[in-house]
Amino acid sequence: MFRTTLAALALLATPVFAAEIGDDGLHEAPWIEETFKDLREDLEEAEAQGKTLMVIIEQRGCIYCTKMYEEVFPDPEITAALMDDFYVVQLNMFGDVDVTDFDGETMSEKDIAQRWNANFTPMIMFFPPEVANDVAADDAAIVSMPGAFGKWTTLNLLNWISEDRYEGGENFQRYHARILQERGIVE
Repeated sequence: MFRTTLAALALLATPVFAAEIGDDGLHEAPWIEETFKDLREDLEEAEAQGKTLMVIIEQRGCIYCTKMYEEVFPDPEITAALMDDFYVVQLNMFGDVDVTDFDGETMSEKDIAQRWNANFTPMIMFFPPEVANDVAADDAAIVSMPGAFGKWTTLNLLNWISEDRYEGGENFQRYHARILQERGIVE
């Protein structure tokens, strides 16, 4: 009886969804694209697919990244948005793979993360359809989301981007508050 109770409690404590981790220690998801990490090419490919370029910077062992991959990204609305509307490129905050920025500068992932002042993981950056050739990604980004957020903030941010609300001058915080109110959600 005691063992059965312990086994039942262990099952309750186990997360419903366990995120997959690659050999590099970063999370894996079907919506992450394998690219040569040239942001100019990635932006062109995103545009060709009718999507917005999204760069997610992670690090091995990041508990906040795990939170996003286990609790937020699996939500059906968020997964659908990521699959349908975003071309996602993943970078390792301490990685050695070369990344070419929009301005043509090529450096390792760890150096580019430092260049962009990416001090938190996950760090998610979203880019407009066109970026000048003399601009670095941190200056070109529509918005950057440093750290982990819950379902509604993440979903509303994805929708705010995909609906081009940033172009119309609707501040994200006002958009987020309006959507929560319309849906009757208290966060």
